[in-house]
Parts: sequence; structure tokens; C-alpha cells
Amino acid sequence: MEPKDIKAVYFIGAGGIGMSAIARFFMSRGLVVAGYDKTPSALTRQLEREGMLIHYEEDLSEIPHVCKNPKACLVVYTPAIPADHKELQFFREGGFCIEKRAQVLGELTRSHRGLCVAGTHGKTTTSSMCAHIMHQGHLDCNAFLGGIAKNYGTNYILSDSDYVVIEADEFDRSFHWLRPWISVITATDPDHLDIYGTKEAYLESFRHYSSLIQPGGALIIHTALEMKDDLQPDVRRYEYSRDEGDFHAENIRIGGGEITFDFVSPVERVDNVRLGQPVPVNIENAVAAMAMAQLCGCTADELRYGMGTFTGVERRFDFKIKTPQLVFLSDYAHHPAEIRRSVESIRQLYADRRITAIFQPHLYTRTRDFYREFADGLSLLDEVVLCDIYPAREQPIPGVTSKLIYDNLRPGIEKAMIRKEDVLEYVSSHDFEVLIVLGAGDLDNYVPQITKILQGRLRA
Repeated sequence: MEPKDIKAVYFIGAGGIGMSAIARFFMSRGLVVAGYDKTPSALTRQLEREGMLIHYEEDLSEIPHVCKNPKACLVVYTPAIPADHKELQFFREGGFCIEKRAQVLGELTRSHRGLCVAGTHGKTTTSSMCAHIMHQGHLDCNAFLGGIAKNYGTNYILSDSDYVVIEADEFDRSFHWLRPWISVITATDPDHLDIYGTKEAYLESFRHYSSLIQPGGALIIHTALEMKDDLQPDVRRYEYSRDEGDFHAENIRIGGGEITFDFVSPVERVDNVRLGQPVPVNIENAVAAMAMAQLCGCTADELRYGMGTFTGVERRFDFKIKTPQLVFLSDYAHHPAEIRRSVESIRQLYADRRITAIFQPHLYTRTRDFYREFADGLSLLDEVVLCDIYPAREQPIPGVTSKLIYDNLRPGIEKAMIRKEDVLEYVSSHDFEVLIVLGAGDLDNYVPQITKILQGRLRA
């Protein structure tokens, strides 16, 4: 379907963070935008306020009339939607043009210079950092992000720029639709083994992704990755990390709630970069984001200003309370490597404090495949509180529960298993010095209430 023929766009899985960014893009172009999602959320309610028509039952009668015309309506769906979904079946049987979210983003990388960030973890923060640097600088950009950038209160930036920043998702091999101009690859710790089956297949998927970078473009790859890249002729290759590579940080200063470092680059060294969101793990994310922005032509002053004014992404080291008596934050970490990085950063910031995590594992398959690794990372904490597994798109697997992680935590660690519904009561009846809510499920819905409980305790 030609873009000029599209009068309406219908989203199946409208409330997903990535889907909502594309919905906003089409709304900005004046199209009718509607869709289905399983459950209402703060994000779907905001989309409705912005003009999107959303319903929450699989009901063909709820689909707007203009969205029932296969000659005028594009259908976008997320791979998490089951194949027997009534509305998806209706559109397939009706001969509609149906595309995955990643296909739509792929088309944008053909019409714009795509700046794509792929990797098991770090991609949301890194892409948001890069988008902020570009948007605040002379080049500007469009952006489709996997989280709500706090600077903008949205996961979407619209401009007339030729650049588009995209979070490249490896789930369901979605990133294979993209044609990046420049790509960062942050990490390739195996994940989504329900899709890939083996670590080797997962790494092969990243190898293929690297081959999609356009000639004349560039790959910025972390120094420590197992994957083998496969670049086209005339694609430049750079390595980065916190401490070594073509791009890295030197003279790192952490103290007094501030993090400052010097950015080492083959293009131009930039001294005294201050992190607006001063978390140790963000040093490495910032190196990758600045590398991509610098290769596009952002100046040293733009890099410094962008990093110094970047305030973070919701649910990524998202501090809610930060006082000498009590610290409370939430973090989206849901893969063992992310958990370890998150815990190590918190431990570095609060070395002399007692740290407690409430963790909701995400997916039965991920828990089955990595429960020992989850336990290893969580065992760096002083206290671990485990909730039931958040199933997302999956059905339960016999014998796979949070107890697999619980039983493998190091001896002597304080630990508990509670129902998600009992979290508020647990918080009310226990004392904390540093508390972090971890996971990609729906436990984050309790964060405002937890914040209120803890703030009340501070005032008492």
C-alpha cells in the first residue's frame, strides 16, 4: 500500500511502548488512528486523550468504519499478539495490508538516516540519550524509543530532520527489517530463547543484523561481545566500552551525586562530560550515544549539553525518593545481565547502605532458562523479595516458578516470596535504606503507592 493511499491505521496491541510511538507518528500526519489493547493503562489513556480510538475487547463491532476498508487502512500488529486473535484474523481474511511494527520502522530507515541501537540491554537509555543530543543540537532528529524519555514526557520525537533514532528490537528478529545508517550494538547476552532456541542462533541473528547497515554507514560495537559482525563494503567499524576501544571514557570522577568523565574519540576528544542522570552504568551508555551523535556531526558543545541535560527514561534507574535517610527507585531490568549491571551500579552508589530489591521475574521461559543467573545477580543484594512470574504472552510451564530463583540465592541472604498483591503491605511493615523495584512486568504499577507510603514514613 502506498503511503498516499492510507487514510487510517489500526493497531493490534496499541498500548505497547513501541507501538504507541508509531501511533503518535501517524496521528501527527492527520490520519485516523485506532486500535485494540488487552488492558487499559496510563499510556493508552494518554493516547486516547491525544485522539486515538482504543477499545479493550476482541470485538469486530468496535473497529471504526474507516478501518474496515482494506484499500485505505494499514494494520500494524505486535508479534506478542496470538495468531488466533479475532481482529487479526478478520484483517488477514479481508486482504488488508498488515505489517509488524518493525516493518513500519524499517520503511523509515529507507527514507531517513536510521540511527539504530540494538542489544540485549542498554538500548532504551542509549537511544534516548542519542535522540536528546541530536534533538537539542543543530541536526535534530525523529525518534521512536522503547521508553518514556523524561525530558519530553513521550517516547516519540517528530521533526523535519533527515535522521531517525530507533530502538532496534531483537525479539522475533524484528530488527532484521531495519536498514541502519549507523548502529550501536550494546550487548548480546542470550535472551528470547523461546524464539531463538540456542545461544548460537541468537548470536547469528545479530550477525545478520550487522550486515544490514548501509554502505557508507558505521557500526559501533561493544568490545566484549561474542558475536561476529558481517559488514558490507564501506561500512566503518568502531569499538566502544567504558574503559577501552575507539570510543571510551577516561578520568572518571564519581562523588557528591555527580559523575563526570572525558570522552575519548577518534573524531574529537571531549573533556568534562557531566551526566545529567548520574548512574555508573550510564557512563558506558553515554559513550555509545555520544559516539553515534558525533559521527553524525554533533559538536563537542552539543555532546556536553545533551548529556548534562539528559534526565533519564521512566523505569530506567528511575529515582522516586533520594534522601540521606531513604532511597527508592524502579528499574526495568529483567534479564540476568541487566539485573547484575543494575545491582552493581546501585552498590557502587550506595556502598555503605542496606539494599533491598523487590523483583518480579518476566516470562516463564526466561526464568526457566536463566534462574541460576538471576539468583547470582540478585545475591549481590542484602535482601531479595520475589513476586510471582509475570507471564506476558506465555502460558505457565509446570515446575517453573519464582521459587527456582529463591532456592538458588546465596546462603545467608535475607529473602522472601510474596504475592504481587501483598507488596504494599510488605513495604508498609518493613524498613528500608535503599529499595529498588526490578522487572519489566506490571509491578511498576504499584510504584506510585509505594512512593506515597515511603514519603509518609519520612514525614512521620
